[in-house]
Amino acid sequence: MKKYLLALTTFAVLLAGCAAGGGAPEGQAGGHEGAEKKRVALILPEKIGVNPFFQQMDEGAKKAAQEFGVDVKTIESTDHFAIEENIRAAVSEQYDLIITSSFESEDALKKVAAENPDRVFAIIDTVVDLPNVSSVVFREHEASYLMGAAAGLATKTNKVGIVAAMDIPLLKKWTVGFQEGLKATNPNAEVFVNYVGSFNDPAKAKELALLQANKGADFVYGAAAVGDLGVFEAAKEKGFYTSGQDVDRTGIDPEHIVLSQLKGTDTAAYETVKAFVNGSLKPGVQTYGLKEDGVGVTYVTRESETPLHPFIGEEVINKVKAIRDEIVAGTRKVPDPLQQ
Repeated sequence: MKKYLLALTTFAVLLAGCAAGGGAPEGQAGGHEGAEKKRVALILPEKIGVNPFFQQMDEGAKKAAQEFGVDVKTIESTDHFAIEENIRAAVSEQYDLIITSSFESEDALKKVAAENPDRVFAIIDTVVDLPNVSSVVFREHEASYLMGAAAGLATKTNKVGIVAAMDIPLLKKWTVGFQEGLKATNPNAEVFVNYVGSFNDPAKAKELALLQANKGADFVYGAAAVGDLGVFEAAKEKGFYTSGQDVDRTGIDPEHIVLSQLKGTDTAAYETVKAFVNGSLKPGVQTYGLKEDGVGVTYVTRESETPLHPFIGEEVINKVKAIRDEIVAGTRKVPDPLQQ
């Protein structure tokens, strides 16, 4: 999450220089005998390892580098001001494709891309509407709908909770999507919604999760980025069930983290580099949802190394898989809350 939500914690890292290479027209990439390798800069708004969202992105870019014969340099930003500095440095060093990510990078990319119309840029998990920028976004509301559907089927108390990072439009793709899925499978279920106020406050998130559990919630949906760690702690202490975001988090505490909402930022980075190499990268917006395997839920769209917990169970998973199939086929509509 963002993005789900994204952690804003950042750490200092030196920007390593690479040998400068000549620029290339948009969409062109090397690969023939004797051609100089194309160079891709992946500029992240924080240190890898804090949020799996960015770690996946790094892994996807590196996988593409190996498969398609390009050089990828991942650059971690020290703070929001460093994002613009790093993008400018990548332009100065003549990287052929510059990829960045998330809303933290929007303003910096808008400024630098507009000043450098001949350079090729991409941004993952948000949109920058410029003729030299390719934007990749996700239909997270489709996955959160499945999470809500599963919670509605699994709850024994008919009470569930949502601990979200902030009350901002972006997070409606999680909160509204979850509530719509919950209503679809259990219209009588009561839902508690609380906002942490930031993306990186586990202590506050834990406090809110405990509050919801004290009201009877037996499942709390975490959508608080780094704050989800506090939700996990609360689940272990109080004995309720919860879920992770972006990657499979069930292995952290299989007794209490019983599902994870998945976002394929690795796929997005991989496909962006691939499209650049193939000459098919274009400006505009590309979306990844259930149909493209860009979002999903453990046990429903992807298997997990963690055994399925009895609180969820095979019957629930099979029913949610049927809902997934309807969404992919277009027979069940899950509107984007940001477009309503």
